[in-house]
Amino acid sequence: MRRREFILALGGAAAASSFLWPLAARAQQPRKVPHIGVLLAGTPASFSLRAQAFRNGLHDLGYVEGKTIAIEWKWGYDRVEGLPELAAELVGLNVDVIVTGGTPAAKALKNATRTIPIIMAIIGDPIAAGLVDSLARPGGNATGFSIVAPELGGKRLQLLKEIVPGISAVAVISNVSNPQSQIELSEMQVAAQTLDLQLHSIQISGESSLEDAFEKLSKQSIQALIVLTDPILYSQRSRIVALAARKRLPAMYFFREFVQEGGLMSYAPSDRDLFRRAATYVDRVLKGANPGDLPVEQPTKFELIINLKTVKALGLAIPDKLIALADEVIE
Repeated sequence: MRRREFILALGGAAAASSFLWPLAARAQQPRKVPHIGVLLAGTPASFSLRAQAFRNGLHDLGYVEGKTIAIEWKWGYDRVEGLPELAAELVGLNVDVIVTGGTPAAKALKNATRTIPIIMAIIGDPIAAGLVDSLARPGGNATGFSIVAPELGGKRLQLLKEIVPGISAVAVISNVSNPQSQIELSEMQVAAQTLDLQLHSIQISGESSLEDAFEKLSKQSIQALIVLTDPILYSQRSRIVALAARKRLPAMYFFREFVQEGGLMSYAPSDRDLFRRAATYVDRVLKGANPGDLPVEQPTKFELIINLKTVKALGLAIPDKLIALADEVIE
């Protein structure tokens, strides 16, 4: 009996061991590395500063790309029409969260998935674009950071008047199909009255109408130009800067890349700050937060960029105080 009891006890121990071993093995397996998708409409070169700001934001939160987090980058190369296909590719990879920038890319992602969280590092008016229900409670699977600021249009006009004193007629180029541009234009018209400026709205409907738009400027005695926020206008920044230079028009732009291309100046929310902040929302989503409960935040940091070479080419005398205020001066 003792020998039989010993054998039974031994068998029971072995069975228990074989049951517990898979549990222990599963417990020792490494945790799943979160997989982030990123969809950006531009190129790796044009978005390099923003991409690095996003990486820095993740690093500050303890993430290390390639070790504790994986990132799948998709680039639109300034082709808005290719964004839906790229969005579908990211969704097909079953990533944990997707980061993007701009209304066309955000819409492409929203059409591709209603479940994967979407963090919009840069977005105009997400309510007008149909991306969220409200800023305070977006609902759905998208949230992020808006570049809309009520005082932005007035500040751009004020800065333009400081660098080109005596102007009275300013053209504003916008995309007629972009609701955000129309909101910016309305706010700017209110500010123009205070600054005693007359605004001339020049609305384009596509890339092909840019030359026509600048021809209209020549016939209206325009003294300066403001280009409003829009992905098509951004993708055509080299052409726009060249056309403004040909017409010798001092111009204010909405992103630093225009100034890097030779544009006069830009004043806008800091895109690098917004991409860095986007990392905090990624972190919260990965830790279980519902994107629909995270409010769409507004910009808190703005940047003034001035191209001194263009200042000289236009024969302008820029005030010293404006140089001192600039966040970056391109020689």
